[in-house]
Amino acid sequence: MPHFILEHSANLPIETEALVSQVQQFACASGLFDPTSVKTRAVAFEHFQLGDGKQGFIHLQIHMMAGRTLEQKQMLTEGTLKLLLAKVGEHFALSVHCYDLLSDIYRKN
Repeated sequence: MPHFILEHSANLPIETEALVSQVQQFACASGLFDPTSVKTRAVAFEHFQLGDGKQGFIHLQIHMMAGRTLEQKQMLTEGTLKLLLAKVGEHFALSVHCYDLLSDIYRKN
């Protein structure tokens, strides 16, 4: 925990492995998580349509246990959005969202 999930178009101008690594490094350096617990992964979409004329997209989902402040979540979303923008540029639709996982119902082994 947490899980950083990059959903993206398959036409990124950066190697997916490098992007995953950079998001992982950002998450570990944020000071909000035990670095040994951060998990980052990516899923590419070959087929997509965008209504805004952009060449591709990245949507970053951040799933973490509930309890972080609004300011901490804003730091994560703003920081990762800046990172993504620096890596792929303005020609890609970019979005980031934090999701709280509830300890009462979240399970893992």
